[in-house]
Amino acid sequence: MLLAATACASAGVTPVTATTAMASQLAADQTFHDDYAGFARYRAANAVLPPPAPGEQRVVFIGNSITDGWARHFAVMFPGKPYVGRGIGSQTTPQMLVRFHADVVALRPAAVVILGGTNDIAGNTGPSTNEMIQDNLQAMTEIAQANGIRVVLSSILPVHDYPWRRGLVPAPRIVAVNAWMKAYAARVGATFLDYHSAMSDKRQGLRAEFGDDGVHPNEAGYRVMSALAAHAINHALRAR
Repeated sequence: MLLAATACASAGVTPVTATTAMASQLAADQTFHDDYAGFARYRAANAVLPPPAPGEQRVVFIGNSITDGWARHFAVMFPGKPYVGRGIGSQTTPQMLVRFHADVVALRPAAVVILGGTNDIAGNTGPSTNEMIQDNLQAMTEIAQANGIRVVLSSILPVHDYPWRRGLVPAPRIVAVNAWMKAYAARVGATFLDYHSAMSDKRQGLRAEFGDDGVHPNEAGYRVMSALAAHAINHALRAR
């Protein structure tokens, strides 16, 4: 303990602060270990959500923090629409796939909007190839279609650099996965939703007016996304 305290002091961190930070990290690690997919996040909300009313075309949005932050604006950006947000911050596509039945299929939507992959490229749950991301997106699409749910596959938003993982050069990988997604959607009868073209700058990063950290949209960014999503959802539902 004395050695730890000395090391903390030399780093400019008090032992109490370091201990608190360590305890918080251990708690987060344990939560991740106990609930890898994040089932607990929406378990209660799913339990009280009634089935869709007759004729209601419920849409579930599944994703990461981008979807999570967006859902807070649904009432304003999609007024009167029975849209349900099921985003969880920092999640990767394997985590989304594991909870896909509980957070999408069980809610009996007419359509699902899938937005994921950027955290895979950032390495949030370990190294991930483009093929791994594509496999997970394909698996979610197949599960949805097997249950009569129309699929909207959303392009990964543009990123020039991740603030928490500098130097990964994600832009070319994002472009490549999006190109695969567009071709795959056309092949299997899903709808491709292209945010990237409308929101990218000359570096293939997020345009400054659409976000403050280069990854997450601000309100202006979400408004652009909402208009594009509304059109894509209408297209997907017309195909029923």
